[in-house]
Amino acid sequence: MSDPLLRYRPEFPILESTTYLISNSLGAMPRGVYDAMKGYADTWATRGVRAWQEHWWMLAVEVGDEIGALMNASKGSVSTHQNVTTCQAVVASCFDFSGKRNKVVYCDLNFPSVMYFWEAQRAYGARVHMVKTDDGITVPIDRLLDAIDESTLLVPVSHVIFRSSYIQDAKAIIEKAHKVGAHVVLDTFQSLGTVPVDLQALNVDFACGGVLKWLCGGPGVGYLYVRPDLGKKLEPKFTGWFAHQESMAFEVGPIRYTDPPFRFMNGTTHIPSLEAARPGLKIIGEVGVSRIREKSKQQTARLIELADKHGWRVNSPRDAEKRGGTVSIDMPDSQEVCRELLKRDILVDWRPRAGVRMSPHFYNTDAELETGIAAVEEILKERAVAAR
Repeated sequence: MSDPLLRYRPEFPILESTTYLISNSLGAMPRGVYDAMKGYADTWATRGVRAWQEHWWMLAVEVGDEIGALMNASKGSVSTHQNVTTCQAVVASCFDFSGKRNKVVYCDLNFPSVMYFWEAQRAYGARVHMVKTDDGITVPIDRLLDAIDESTLLVPVSHVIFRSSYIQDAKAIIEKAHKVGAHVVLDTFQSLGTVPVDLQALNVDFACGGVLKWLCGGPGVGYLYVRPDLGKKLEPKFTGWFAHQESMAFEVGPIRYTDPPFRFMNGTTHIPSLEAARPGLKIIGEVGVSRIREKSKQQTARLIELADKHGWRVNSPRDAEKRGGTVSIDMPDSQEVCRELLKRDILVDWRPRAGVRMSPHFYNTDAELETGIAAVEEILKERAVAAR
């Protein structure tokens, strides 16, 4: 049976020379990025400073809306930044941790970068409560919900866990947080582009992520969604001239906030990265996340089946409805196996307490899954012979 999504495969040059199973870390580059970068260079070369007025100033908003369309966000509700840590810092700067409501609740399966950020907020009065996993794969949802109480201010959680690809019950977390007056910061980095995300249906307060993984947009563009009703009243202290009501007036003194999404931006935007992000966003929009999701569930199930045949430990949920786009396989000597796979142009990665992460995307063939697993089997046999 033919796979209609494979018609997009020629749009990604690296697929011609590698078995690319690492889209949860860096999505394959679309061919269109070559033209996007040339267009950027041509604009700079021929228009110079006029490019700001003619195109560059509004580019961050346009790309924000393109990202927002993939997660049912209202136009003008998504600002763009360099990375997720910056996005969460902007959110934190909207709040005061000196009062009684100063608790921050999250799980130890969050991506470490944001953990480091929230732990650092203890110096400003934040009481950080980290809920620990029992199995290294799933988040104990009951304990997480119990930790969210009337003293909780913010709940920064991952929609899909980066180590295991476990899909958290975002709706339950948001409902509990709102019941006690807390706000949720949902990290959709490992979901958007491979798992459907509907921010309005979730009624989430904030969402953030980046384009470099499943959205095939390259590094340098993070996105921050702020629910429109909050966007009108919050005043981030991590701010800059793009957030000023009259940016080009260069006023001296305190900021007068403009409207979202500029309200949540700060310094000058990263134009090359914004341009590079657009071809991938266009393709993901054309393919459709729902179709990507159906293929992903089938291919990740096949990877688990193949791993089981060899008796390798799988550190990802077996329930497809609770599993994102990655399968973490902890075969013997998994870190060394990962290094050998990379030498053979089978691109995967390795993470502590996860193993080798394999992440097929819509452009991958089923045969590539077999190739990856067969190579692991061969590497282990070679290592066994060498050890005799």
